[in-house]
Amino acid sequence: MPLVAMRKHLHIAVFVFIIVSCSTNSFEKDTIAIQIAMNKQSQCWSNGDIDGFMNGYWKSDSLRFLGQRGLTKGWQTTLNNYKKSYPDKSAMGKLIFTHISFEPLNDKQIFVVGKWELKREKDTLSGYYSLIWKKIDNEWKVIFDHTN
Repeated sequence: MPLVAMRKHLHIAVFVFIIVSCSTNSFEKDTIAIQIAMNKQSQCWSNGDIDGFMNGYWKSDSLRFLGQRGLTKGWQTTLNNYKKSYPDKSAMGKLIFTHISFEPLNDKQIFVVGKWELKREKDTLSGYYSLIWKKIDNEWKVIFDHTN
């Protein structure tokens, strides 16, 4: 491809990027970023990678997880509980998230509600989740997870 044609295509691509960026508001961009993060978590879980799944969580002692056993405090404790409850890939199954709503709490936090489904060879589990995602160091992380 001649250099002039390549420059023309580059200019068009930059122009389209600017138009798309300007037409999408910050909340929409943040929602997309959270959906991408949750898709990565789902893929990691379904591949038996709990450590990768936990990358979506705030790596802090201030992380809160509210589940069937009550309130868990801290990233490491949450990771340990997952590993104890799901010791191998067959126990983990395939994780599917269905998002119901995204609501901004402020410019750095978004409240997400949805349904989870865990398909395993012998059974299927399901329930609902409510998550508070926070933008920390320019990355979206779960700081509070209530899953039932």
